[in-house]
Amino acid sequence: MNDTLAPSARRDDVLTSAVAKVKRHVLPLFVIMFIVNYLDRVNIGFVRPHLESDLGISAAAYGFGAGLFFIGYALFEVPSNMLLQRVGARVWLTRIMFTWGLVATAMAFVQTETQFYVLRFLLGVAEAGFFPGVIYYFTRWLPAAERGKAIAIFLSGSAVASLISGPLAGMLMQIQGFGMHGWQWMLFIEGMASVCLTFVVWFWLDSKPHDAKWLSRAEQDALVETIDREQREREASGVVKISAWRLLKDRQILLFCGIYFCIQLTIYAATFWLPSIIKRMGDLSDIQVGFFNSIPWLISIIAMYAFAAGSARWKFQQAWVAAALIIAAIGMFMSTTGGPVFAFVAVCFAAIGFKSASALFWPIPQGYLDARIAAAVIALINSVGNLGGFVAPTTFGLLEQHTGSIQGGLYGLAVTSVLAAIVVFFVRTGPKANTPNDLKPQSALSQTH
Repeated sequence: MNDTLAPSARRDDVLTSAVAKVKRHVLPLFVIMFIVNYLDRVNIGFVRPHLESDLGISAAAYGFGAGLFFIGYALFEVPSNMLLQRVGARVWLTRIMFTWGLVATAMAFVQTETQFYVLRFLLGVAEAGFFPGVIYYFTRWLPAAERGKAIAIFLSGSAVASLISGPLAGMLMQIQGFGMHGWQWMLFIEGMASVCLTFVVWFWLDSKPHDAKWLSRAEQDALVETIDREQREREASGVVKISAWRLLKDRQILLFCGIYFCIQLTIYAATFWLPSIIKRMGDLSDIQVGFFNSIPWLISIIAMYAFAAGSARWKFQQAWVAAALIIAAIGMFMSTTGGPVFAFVAVCFAAIGFKSASALFWPIPQGYLDARIAAAVIALINSVGNLGGFVAPTTFGLLEQHTGSIQGGLYGLAVTSVLAAIVVFFVRTGPKANTPNDLKPQSALSQTH
C-alpha cells in the first residue's frame, strides 16, 4: 500500500514545489505592476490645482477628464481580452504596460483641455485588459485551489499604492528644471517607471510552464497536467455561455450591480477629490498634502482587516456590508457640516466604511451564483461598478464649476450609501434554488470582463 501511495505523494510534493516557485517568481512582479498601474491612473488627483493655475483647466474639465479614463477602459476591455487570449498573456501584458506608460508620460505635456481629455481616454484604452490579463495568466500557471490566494496578494498592490501615492507624488513635485513644473516631473517620472518596467516584464515572464527554465521538467509537467485535468473536469460538468444582457435579466444581479456602483462612486470621489479637500485645510505644500492623503487609506486598510475578522466570526454578511455603508454615509454627510479640517476627519471616518464595504460585498454574489457563471457575473458587476469612476469625478467637477462647492456631491454620496445599505438586505446570499432558462448551461463561457 505504501508503494502505491508513494508515487502519488511524490507528485503532490512536486506540484507543491512548482506552485511555490510560481508564486515567488511572478507574484512580486504583478504586485509592482499593479502599484504603478494604480499610480498612473489616479496621480492626476494631486495635480488638479496645478492644472487649473498653469493650464486653466477648470474643475468641470478636470472631473470629466478624470472620468473619461473609465469610459475608454470599459469600451476596450472586451476586445483587449479577446486579443489577450489570442496572442498570450505575456505578450499582451507587456503591450498593455508599454502603451499605458507612454500615455501616462505624455500626460506631463498636456496644454489644453482637449489634450487632457484625449490622453485620459487613451490611458483607459491602454490599460484595458490588464486585470483580466493577470487573472488569465494565473489560470495557465496555477491550480484552481491556489488562484484565490494569488489574486488576493495581487490585489494588495492597490492598498500599497493608496498609501504611497500621496507622499511619492508630493516628493516628485518638488523637482524643477528643464522648463518643466514639478507636477510635470511627477507625471513624467511615474509614467516612465511603467515604460521601464515593461522590459522587466518581457524578460521575466514566460508564456507557458514548459518555457520556464526556473522550473524542473517534473514541476512543469505537474503544473500542466493538473491545470489541463481541471479544465477537462470543468468542460465535462458543463459550462455556460451568457451575454451581459441576459445576465441583467436576473433581478439579483441587477441589485448586485447597483450596490457595487454605489460603493465605487464614493471610492472614486474620494480618490480624485481628496487632495483638493486637503488643500483647503491651510497653506500646505505638495508633500504635506501627499502625506495627509495617505491617512484615510491607512485607516481604511486597518478597518478592512477588522471588519473581515468580525464578519468571519459573526456571520451575517448583509448586516456587515450595510453597517460599512452607513459609516460611509455618516462620514460623507458630516464632511459638509464643518470646516476643511473637520471635513478631512469626516472623510477618514467615511473611508472606514466605503473601503470595508468594497471588500465585504464580494462574498455575497459569490455565495449566490452558480459556479459556472460566477466569473462572467463578477466581471459584469465589476464593469458596472467601475462606471462610478466616470460619474463621481464628472459630477463633482460640474458641481464645483457651477456652485463653487462640492457639498451637493457629498450629500449625494451619503444618500446613495444609505440606499445601498437598504438594498443589500434584499439580495440573496445563498445559492439559487433553480437556474432560470435564460441562464441554463450551454456551450462555452462568454467573457464579459
